[in-house]
Amino acid sequence: MKLNLLACCIILLFSCKSETKVESQILQKETPTTQAKEVLHMEIHKVMGQFEPSQDDNFTLVDKKHADREGMYIHKDTYKAFQDMWAHAQREGVDLVIRSATRNFDYQKGIWERKWTGQTKVSGQDLSKTISNHKERALEILHYSSMPGTSRHHWGSDLDFNSFDNSYFESGTGLKVYDWLVQNAPTYGFFRPYTEKGEARPHGYEEEKWHWSYQPLAIQYMTTANTELKNEMIQGFKGSETALEINVVDKYVKGVSTFESQER
Repeated sequence: MKLNLLACCIILLFSCKSETKVESQILQKETPTTQAKEVLHMEIHKVMGQFEPSQDDNFTLVDKKHADREGMYIHKDTYKAFQDMWAHAQREGVDLVIRSATRNFDYQKGIWERKWTGQTKVSGQDLSKTISNHKERALEILHYSSMPGTSRHHWGSDLDFNSFDNSYFESGTGLKVYDWLVQNAPTYGFFRPYTEKGEARPHGYEEEKWHWSYQPLAIQYMTTANTELKNEMIQGFKGSETALEINVVDKYVKGVSTFESQER
């Protein structure tokens, strides 16, 4: 009798362990979200764009058929997911055109300083003449452009599609492109980090319907940014002294929507 009872206990214990193992395997099934939680730590200089994509084996040149110009680079993981998504879109009569891909620190510095000095107008203004206060000038640029060292485009995970004008995506061909992306992009791991600002996303850049981020890669960079990127590190360009006062890391780098809220 004791022997039979012992045997039953052993069988029951083995059964419980087997079920636990199966449940664990199910929970560990790779999805864009869970896969991203198992990734490597990203070096902070990569998070800040302090490298040359053309000399990094993890980055690849974007084919001209996918873009509006030659010479852009993107992380290989992002590009593979994009190519799969692009092929799907093509089959359904939707043309996804990459307008911007990886931008390193120096590239972003050029964008920022042209706006800072008035070489590039912002909302029709030469900010060097219309806004003398440096914090206010920086905030005006930050509506749509990142400070060097803080851009998601440093990461090779983010792409801009078709147009840099939200109104393009509100009618005609642009609306067709946008609706297709909303319905299908999450399937390929892409989400919009800059949705409409409001209670769910009170800080950060204005809405950008053209900007899509490959979550399995982006979350790796964001994890490092959350723990290592500090306002004091944002320097080396005109107006960088405002980063600390603005709290650019918390308000802009972290001021994004989530992938989970956009999954379908």
